[in-house]
Amino acid sequence: MRTQNQQELVLTSRTIPYNQAYHRFAVFLASATLALIVLGALVTSNDAGLSVPDWPTSFGSLYKIPPMVGGVKYEHGHRMFAEFVGILIIVMAVWTQRVEQRKWMKVLGWIALAAVIGQGVLGGLTVLLFLPWAISTAHATLAQTIFCVVTAMALFTSRSWLQDSEPIVEHRISPSTPALTAITAACVWVQLILGAAFRHTGIKLLPHLIGACVVSAMLCWAVVRVLTRYSNLPELRKPAQLMLALLMVQLGLGFASYLARLQWMMNAPQPTTGIVISTVSHVAGGALLLATSVILAIQTRRMITVHAPESVMTTSSHKAVTA
Repeated sequence: MRTQNQQELVLTSRTIPYNQAYHRFAVFLASATLALIVLGALVTSNDAGLSVPDWPTSFGSLYKIPPMVGGVKYEHGHRMFAEFVGILIIVMAVWTQRVEQRKWMKVLGWIALAAVIGQGVLGGLTVLLFLPWAISTAHATLAQTIFCVVTAMALFTSRSWLQDSEPIVEHRISPSTPALTAITAACVWVQLILGAAFRHTGIKLLPHLIGACVVSAMLCWAVVRVLTRYSNLPELRKPAQLMLALLMVQLGLGFASYLARLQWMMNAPQPTTGIVISTVSHVAGGALLLATSVILAIQTRRMITVHAPESVMTTSSHKAVTA
């Protein structure tokens, strides 16, 4: 039996045509957002957060480009690309209001716009308040969240999402696959918060290491569940396989980042090339892993119906209870 949400999805897919330009723009927006996350990681990894000491101006100007030397090229370059992504999200939000028939997609467009405005404010506060770790961590976390939102919008506008699909009924599994994948995505999100807090010196390394163990276990559990039960569904199999591959890469990058950090702390007054490359790659890999886990959670909720057996009460048992 289909749930109400799944019935709405099937009904929607029959009435909404695929808009290729709209979908491709959503994909481009998601790619640009990932690039912005990489640029932000470059700012942190190069200790360039206060290279431009004012905000919203840059060295007193709203439009003049300062000499792109030293840390300024990372910090000011990040600001300029952030403005570009902000314009893209404005276009996406307005476009969504004009072409979408799904009310929840229109809401999602406004959520993306509100989030990027909040992201800009947090970015400014990190400069004005001299890089407080809590605000810097919130800034990094919101960036990852925005990436998930726009990636989900790219999925929701795709041709495959708008096609009819018959959901599969899942019986007597605890936790259910949709619940398992949702919990896994939440664990990855929390782990990225711990990683951001560690990078901004808000917490020690140990919570991040413990989180890595928990996330690895949850990801493996979710991947095994999907690949053993639903390997015939490419909508579930492909993100599960990608998630496993990204996990392996992330563990390697995390270890490389740790070794590079030890080398930097012992030998160099400034971040080395090794620590910059490894940490930035680790941040980008985390963003991809989070987005993939979110996509898998969305797809399992769409394609799997959890069967909840109804409790049957006989007349005699009912009398016994009410007596």
